[in-house]
Amino acid sequence: MSEGRSGSGAPTVLRMILGRRLQDMRLTAGASLDDAAKALRVTSLTIRRLEKAEVALKPLYVEKLLETYGAEPQEIDEFVALAERANEPGWWHAYRDVLPNWFTAYVSLETGAKTLRTYEPHYVTGLLQTPVYAREVLRGGFPNGSEDELDRRVDLRLRRQSLLTAPNAPTIWVVMEEAVLHRVVGGPQVMREQIDRLLEASELGLVSIDIVPFSAGAHVGACAPFTYFRFQEPELPDIVYTEILSGSMYLDQREDVVAHLEAHTRMSLLTSSEDSKVLLNRMRKEYS
Repeated sequence: MSEGRSGSGAPTVLRMILGRRLQDMRLTAGASLDDAAKALRVTSLTIRRLEKAEVALKPLYVEKLLETYGAEPQEIDEFVALAERANEPGWWHAYRDVLPNWFTAYVSLETGAKTLRTYEPHYVTGLLQTPVYAREVLRGGFPNGSEDELDRRVDLRLRRQSLLTAPNAPTIWVVMEEAVLHRVVGGPQVMREQIDRLLEASELGLVSIDIVPFSAGAHVGACAPFTYFRFQEPELPDIVYTEILSGSMYLDQREDVVAHLEAHTRMSLLTSSEDSKVLLNRMRKEYS
């Protein structure tokens, strides 16, 4: 993943895992980046990009590298088969016409994570949006898009929500500002239905929703929205995604990840699940 720069690639989680394994195997074999590069007749930068999952894992490259590292034939065959799978496009590839390039990696990470911790200061997080609320948010975010494109974007967002009821659904912990509930998206009825959706989601065993009230005042997380990902696979580091107006950043440096994780924890301590439900019910009445 990129570290502190605009996201441009969209590696699948499997490709990230295999990249890490390639690096581990190279280090175990005592080979330098230059050694690996000479074996492929490429630059050391190419090897680094393979290990960081910034480029596709070419089967011929993978096979040659594993031979250089002294891997057994069966291990090579298995690894190459996994590399071919890792290069296959995810289900979201069908939406590439309306999916911003910088957000494609997010959908891949979201699909592969075991834990998501999200902070949202402006809107309800996408995984918990109703169809009508999502349509209004996306219409505002892409003001020059056609109705057909809007339909596709809404469909993509709703398909992402199948993650909530998947057999291996991740744990999702959402922290939102009270301001989200006061931002009238689509009118009172849309907001009332959206709050009903949040109340329903809060009853799901793997979903936690904390609303930071206005009374909390200034706090550490009053910043851009972000999502923290943790994965089942030990090869993968924790990753934080955060947005800017024209793109995104994917952070995996430990100090960056820890800073966001601590901010999320501190914000959650400014409220409680019960207080959040009380606030949601109060706001629902205001939209009745």
